[in-house]
Amino acid sequence: MSNIAEIIEPQAKTRSEFIDECKSGKLDSVHAIYRTFASVETTGRFDPELVAVLPKNLKYLAHVGAGYDQVDVKACSERDPPIRVSNTPTAVDNATADTAVFLMLGALRGFNVGMTSLRQNKWRGEPALPLGHDPQGKVLGILGMGGIGRNMMKKCTAFGMKTIYHNRNRLDDDKSGGAQYVSFDELLAQSDVLSLNLPLNNHTRHIISTAEFAKMKKDVVIINTARGAVMDEDALVKALESGQVRSVGLDVFEEEPKIHPGLVANPNVMLVPHLGTWTFETQAAMEEWAMDNLRSAIETGKLKSPVPEQTDL
Repeated sequence: MSNIAEIIEPQAKTRSEFIDECKSGKLDSVHAIYRTFASVETTGRFDPELVAVLPKNLKYLAHVGAGYDQVDVKACSERDPPIRVSNTPTAVDNATADTAVFLMLGALRGFNVGMTSLRQNKWRGEPALPLGHDPQGKVLGILGMGGIGRNMMKKCTAFGMKTIYHNRNRLDDDKSGGAQYVSFDELLAQSDVLSLNLPLNNHTRHIISTAEFAKMKKDVVIINTARGAVMDEDALVKALESGQVRSVGLDVFEEEPKIHPGLVANPNVMLVPHLGTWTFETQAAMEEWAMDNLRSAIETGKLKSPVPEQTDL
């Protein structure tokens, strides 16, 4: 990037320091921001307070990650002039879908119970752990049939699973890959395995809660590699304790890195510390994609992959 633009690195170590640095005018020449997922630990969420003080000449914000709930796109769009936001959509599909499949198999088979017993020198447990279930012949329900969901469907087809899905909009036949479109309530009622693959926003927060668990098959298995807050963790713990939900596989949590104690204590919960994209290849692909967004913005005035909310901006 240094061959087409001057690179400036903020010196702030905290959110308040970053706000002061922006207000000081030291960053006024910044035209585009390259934002890593981990930078939220320093700046906090790009909420209206932060967006209001960002450099006055800022036009582009390239976020490294498919999920961009750390950025308030509405606040960015309403600024004058607007800040155009991009993400790295398809770069994460394989790794995240692989993680979902790992969690699904572990949750179906009850592997977490066996692994925990083994580390306690109890072999298969005392009493022996319950029999698990094969994926073959099961109905995989995907809530959010984007790139990750479609990737997971292809992988699970190899196990002989039938896929149904629900989206805000029905996909054309070529894109759906043969998966059956159903209503939200039908998805809940028919899925043996429910995979959450939708973005977190005001409409999807706690989209799965007490009322939704009640509509599911008893002994349903739930996988979440999206964002923790799309599912109500308190309600999930109760559904697990009642036996309505057989097991879950979670890569994401409502208050990361804090994990609900009811999830930690339940042996039927597979827990992974947000490792969905934690591979060398995927991290490199995400960084390259974000850099391409910046290069395109600087050289052509257009982002390679603007977030959906801004496609008509």
